Amino acid sequence: MESGKSKKIFGVTSIIFWVGVVSLLTDLSSEMIVPILPLFLTGVLHTQIGTIGIIEGIAESTASILKLFSGWLSDRLGKRKPLMLAGYGFSNLIKPFFALTTSGWQVLLIRFGERFGKGVRGAPRDALIADATTNENRGKAFGFHRSMDTLGAAIGPLVAYLILASHKGHYRMVFWVSAIPGILAVIVLIFFLKEKQSIEKTVQRGMPKIGFKNMDRTFISFTLISALFALGNSSDAFLILQAKNVGMNEMFIPLAYLVFNLTYVFFSMPAGVLSDRIGRKPVIIGGYVIFALIYLGFGLVKHSVGIWVLFIFYGLYYAATEGIQKAYVADLVPTGKRGTAMGTFNAITGIAALPASILTGFLWQSFGPLAAFGTSSAFALLSAILLFIFSKLGKGEKRSVL
Repeated sequence: MESGKSKKIFGVTSIIFWVGVVSLLTDLSSEMIVPILPLFLTGVLHTQIGTIGIIEGIAESTASILKLFSGWLSDRLGKRKPLMLAGYGFSNLIKPFFALTTSGWQVLLIRFGERFGKGVRGAPRDALIADATTNENRGKAFGFHRSMDTLGAAIGPLVAYLILASHKGHYRMVFWVSAIPGILAVIVLIFFLKEKQSIEKTVQRGMPKIGFKNMDRTFISFTLISALFALGNSSDAFLILQAKNVGMNEMFIPLAYLVFNLTYVFFSMPAGVLSDRIGRKPVIIGGYVIFALIYLGFGLVKHSVGIWVLFIFYGLYYAATEGIQKAYVADLVPTGKRGTAMGTFNAITGIAALPASILTGFLWQSFGPLAAFGTSSAFALLSAILLFIFSKLGKGEKRSVL
């Protein structure tokens, strides 16, 4: 996308920087809502835990499955920005309407729409980042993007806390204020992000399919193991509800989410750089193990002090996996197929998001939080073991991506 002589901003190319700014503003908007939406559902709309699992499962699966189509379409068009604009625009315009909801099904419709937009933008954005980098600096670029994304995600809960501290229980006011950074994100995307040239268009015909035709076998095994992990990776809404369950003041829950995001933003770029040096898989395996321990901890925690500690380490898990997994997928496929590969990866792992949240909601409602979080922990540990085994069996991979 940009040459090696392109202007650098904070050590990255202008494309990477402005994509980061758009993500920062969008996540600022989104993360004002995320830590309070489960509380709004249970406290104001009186929605059951099992129903929240269905809402979150449908929402997350929608986003991930749509990435398959948006990634494929961006490869066909040879352009990433138009789909990014459509996705960011739709998500940021629909989110404030949470303020008008009076029932769980209305929340589901808006959550579906917001995640629809995320699904449209996600794979083209990730492919754009991959196109603008090389194997040697891709981990750093994805790490920078995750840092910017998560900086916005850290500011969002802080803004939500400040609003709730001065207007206790006024969740709807938070939803309305979230429109401001969302609109700014769309403005930045339109006027500052310049996609200077088209990539080579793919010649594949027909609609995209979830499959692995002409894909590297390492990509296939990694995607399947990631899908297994995703079966235990339910919505963060359950972590928020567990914080409330053990007695944390609802006003402080956004601050706990802030601590999680600050840890995430602080370690995202170092984790990306580390993956450039020692390989992606060791970092991802470490992230899976951390997740397993954290979720077991959420099942066993009895006091709100423990919630603060667990959210800190939860940020480490995110830093070690979110951007690194995308960089690893980009390493394994050629430029013209990256949008499709990103879409396939996200679609397959996203399909698992629906049963993951439904299962967690069912186990929680039937047997309690320990059963729900313990099951998730077991899935994560098994995935880490399998990924370690495949990393030992794999041959012919470059050291930079092992």
